[in-house]
Amino acid sequence: MRAVYARVMSEWPHVRLHVVTGKGGTGKTTVAAALALALASSGQQVLLCEAEGRQGIARLFDVPPLPYEERSVALGSEGGEVHALAIDPEAALLEYLDMYYHLGRAGRALDRFGVVDFVTTIAPGLRDVLLTGKVYEAYRRRHKKDKTSVYDAIVLDAPPTGRITRFLNVNTEVAGLAKMGPIRNQADSIMDVLRSEGTAVHLVTLLEDMPVQETLDAAEELDAIGLQVGALIVNQLRMSPLDDDTRKALGDQRLAAPALVGALADAGLPGRGVAVSAEDLAEDLVTAGAEHVERLTLEAALRETVERSGRPVCTLPLLTDGVDLGAMYELAESLCAQGLA
Repeated sequence: MRAVYARVMSEWPHVRLHVVTGKGGTGKTTVAAALALALASSGQQVLLCEAEGRQGIARLFDVPPLPYEERSVALGSEGGEVHALAIDPEAALLEYLDMYYHLGRAGRALDRFGVVDFVTTIAPGLRDVLLTGKVYEAYRRRHKKDKTSVYDAIVLDAPPTGRITRFLNVNTEVAGLAKMGPIRNQADSIMDVLRSEGTAVHLVTLLEDMPVQETLDAAEELDAIGLQVGALIVNQLRMSPLDDDTRKALGDQRLAAPALVGALADAGLPGRGVAVSAEDLAEDLVTAGAEHVERLTLEAALRETVERSGRPVCTLPLLTDGVDLGAMYELAESLCAQGLA
């Protein structure tokens, strides 16, 4: 099977907004955080945004829950830095009311009566405009002195693939809500950025049937509405400790438990005081090995399916010891090495 590696970012030279999505449980928040660290490693100022209110970014970086303001959470090399923001739709609506209608105090009064929550609940299209609108504002923000961008790159930890097309297609979502006026104008301006060469949507998947199929379907849906699909990121790639000969022997059922008993004894297994016998331990090892090989075979077929899509593909390893800040720096290095940052 010929590997398809991620094309370097020179294929997307103008991308500043990286939208990261994936089926729930695929680790998209971890990947988004690792991508932000990767971008910061080249000296960039990066804003990492969370749109789902789960405070996943705060947990990954081991910092207190993020408020509705930008906070520094990690440093990259060469002066790079990752700032993080948890976008709250209610706070975003109050900010919007103050910005466009100068209703700062009145807006806060509405919030106390629960009106803001009511509005964002009954009008999900407006909610998405507010969430993406905050990202849009950060994307366009400039330093007053030299007019350069405040952030070199923005990474958005977006909703899952099942909702990503609707979430990003904000002008369609507000079509029945506002035909004209500030809301409609904002939605149109957001779509101009989302459909520009400055934005890429990266999709995270595991090598399992449902995530792979949902990823490929989402990529086609994004194509259909004119959004640029970036890399398909295969997360938690399983590495095997077995050599090719052992894997083939297990797969062909040529490796029997009795053949392992002598090798286990030479290795001093099982040790003294262990209730299990060498024969039982050998049987367990062969069973576990066969299941491992079966899983690897399935994953290889699914990986080939992903690569046949013809899109850039990145891979990230399965971290058996869990994910902490050190592990995320390792994932960031892997993304850099594959050309995604």
